[in-house]
Amino acid sequence: MTDFLVKRDDLHQCRLVESGPVEPGPGQALLKVESFGLTANNVTYAVFGGPPMNYWDFFPCEDGWGRVPMWGFATVAASEVPGVEPDTRMFGYLPPSSYLLVNPVAVADGAFVDGSPHRAALPSAYHRYLATGADPFYRPETEAMQMLLRPLFFTSFLIDDQLADDGLTAKGPIVISSASSKTALATAFPLSWRPEARLIGLTSARNREFVERLGIYQQVVAYEEIDSLPREAATFVDFAGNADTRLAVHSHYGGALLASFTVGMTHWDAMIPSGEAELPGPAPAFFFAPDRIVKRGRDWGRAGLETRVAEAWHPFCDWCAGWLEPIPGEGFEGVLDAYLDVLDGGVPPNRAHVLTLD
Repeated sequence: MTDFLVKRDDLHQCRLVESGPVEPGPGQALLKVESFGLTANNVTYAVFGGPPMNYWDFFPCEDGWGRVPMWGFATVAASEVPGVEPDTRMFGYLPPSSYLLVNPVAVADGAFVDGSPHRAALPSAYHRYLATGADPFYRPETEAMQMLLRPLFFTSFLIDDQLADDGLTAKGPIVISSASSKTALATAFPLSWRPEARLIGLTSARNREFVERLGIYQQVVAYEEIDSLPREAATFVDFAGNADTRLAVHSHYGGALLASFTVGMTHWDAMIPSGEAELPGPAPAFFFAPDRIVKRGRDWGRAGLETRVAEAWHPFCDWCAGWLEPIPGEGFEGVLDAYLDVLDGGVPPNRAHVLTLD
């Protein structure tokens, strides 16, 4: 058993810990982690690892350290649960480890929920594991894109859904920070299908040409040019989490700003300090995807929600394959280099890491 650990109070400190073999007991299954994607989304999990989000609690380890949650593929190595068969490949929420011990419950239709006691109080959206043979998202040729973008797209689909449900897509431009980030692009893609939506992408000067080439935003503006935008009713969706950018947008639009959502922290080292309710305009609200999943699960049923997201996912995945290059890496050094690369913002927007620890 090997685990890639990150120090909770200093995200740049990492180490590899090895322990003895793990065997499943009654009601348990052992998953062999095959591979996982690593993007700025995972940095967000680390930044919000403690309360109230508690991402560190999904995969506990020794005090002061954490296993950053990833999304990827695993194979059932051993099982003491009927219906969870060895050698079945699964997609789901995984630690950067060689194995994950789970307590499968609600086993049906090639899927199960991890009912481990330590996960009971955590958001249920992260508990489900799906066999590739029964997964509407799965296509063998797009595994890398699934690891990198599928969880981001699920979140982005829900953001698009809420903006439309709240009537904001028809009430002025949607201003999106960190416009070159994977989650921002995954949000802009379904929004771009809506004829009433007008999208403004905020990005760095170095990424501006790349974002413009994608053709998904009606307008692309460098951060230092925010004041050039018309002062009109607008909605801000913040994937950067940069204090200066947040202040600039709120100050520019002021009372005309209809809503402000915080989604991620791609600029995690420039996070907004406390007291952000004093910003001009509406107080920023944190967009928490599991809450939206609960709502749409009630409205459409879990299967109905997944069907809608899968139908939107495949064209997005095909679009991304035209410009996104997966970067393979393996072993502790490969995972460490990739993690620090993402943490320090060194990954260009047209590349992303796909990793295996063993």
